[in-house]
Amino acid sequence: MNRNLKLVVNNTNKDEDKKLFFDRTELKIILDLYAKMVSTGNWRDYSLNISTKQVSFGIFKNSTDNAVYKICKNFKPLSKNLKYLITDNNGKVIKNSNNLSILIQETKWKKMF
Repeated sequence: MNRNLKLVVNNTNKDEDKKLFFDRTELKIILDLYAKMVSTGNWRDYSLNISTKQVSFGIFKNSTDNAVYKICKNFKPLSKNLKYLITDNNGKVIKNSNNLSILIQETKWKKMF
């Protein structure tokens, strides 16, 4: 019996996949902040949520609660200042910027808790 079978592995565009997440530099900025806030006792846990519209890094004060804040990256923002957002647990935008590093640096994290 002669069958022509084709095995297709990872049939996605790798460049397209990279756009649907934080890049290495963005993730380093967020994880550096996370390490600092964990060491001061303000943050306890985190989560990553990915959709076709955005990726978000959820910040938890307690592991059993909902995320208190989220650091979000919009893939197709309506304006350039909506590329990076900090939102509360209801989705209300607290701060926004087109530069993640500046957004993180200018946020007074200790006052938010």
